[in-house]
Amino acid sequence: MLVAAALAAIMVFVVYLCLVALAEPLLTVRNAFARSDVIVVLGGDGPPRAARAAELWLAGMAPSILVSGDGDCLYIRDAMIDAGVAGAAIKTECQSGSTRENAELSAPILAEAQFASATLVTSWYHSRRALTSFARACPRIAWRSDPTEPPPTFLRAAFSHHGPAVAQEYAKIVVYTLGDLARDIEGTGKPTGWCAGEPV
Repeated sequence: MLVAAALAAIMVFVVYLCLVALAEPLLTVRNAFARSDVIVVLGGDGPPRAARAAELWLAGMAPSILVSGDGDCLYIRDAMIDAGVAGAAIKTECQSGSTRENAELSAPILAEAQFASATLVTSWYHSRRALTSFARACPRIAWRSDPTEPPPTFLRAAFSHHGPAVAQEYAKIVVYTLGDLARDIEGTGKPTGWCAGEPV
C-alpha cells in the first residue's frame, strides 16, 4: 500500500510539473505590441496586472482603461494612478466575480463607448481563457492579449503561487469550454446589441 501510494504521489507530481512546463504554449496568448482603443485589465492578481496595464497606458498603447472584477478593482485603479495613469482615463466594473462575468459585465460598457479594438491584460496563464470569454461576449471588438510575464525560471513558476494557479487553469478551461458548448446548443448567452453587430 505504501509503495502504491508513493508511486501515485510521484505520478501526480510529474503530471503537475508537465502542466506547468506546458503552460506558456498552451495557456498563454501574447499578441504583438500594438495600439488599441482601450486596455481592459482584470482583477484577481492585482499588483502585476495593474503594473502591466499602467506600463501600456504610459507607452501610449491606448487612451482608456477599464478595470473589471470585484475584490481588487479599486486597488488596481489606485495602483495605476500611483504609477502615473490619469484617473480620468480609468473606468471600473467592480461587480463581476468570474472571468465570464468580467466579459459579460464589461461588454455593455465597451459597447457604449463603441471601442473597435481592445487589449486584454491579465495573468499570463489566464490569458487564453480570458481572451476567449471576451471575444464571445463582444465579437465586434478586435481583441488582443498583452498579459503579465511568467516567472523567469521554471522552478519559480512551479514552486510559487503560479504553479497551483496554472494547474487549476487547465480544469477551468475544460469547464468553460463545456459551458460555452452547452450555451451554443441551447442558443443562450449570445451577444446582443452593438457587440453583436447591430446598428446603434
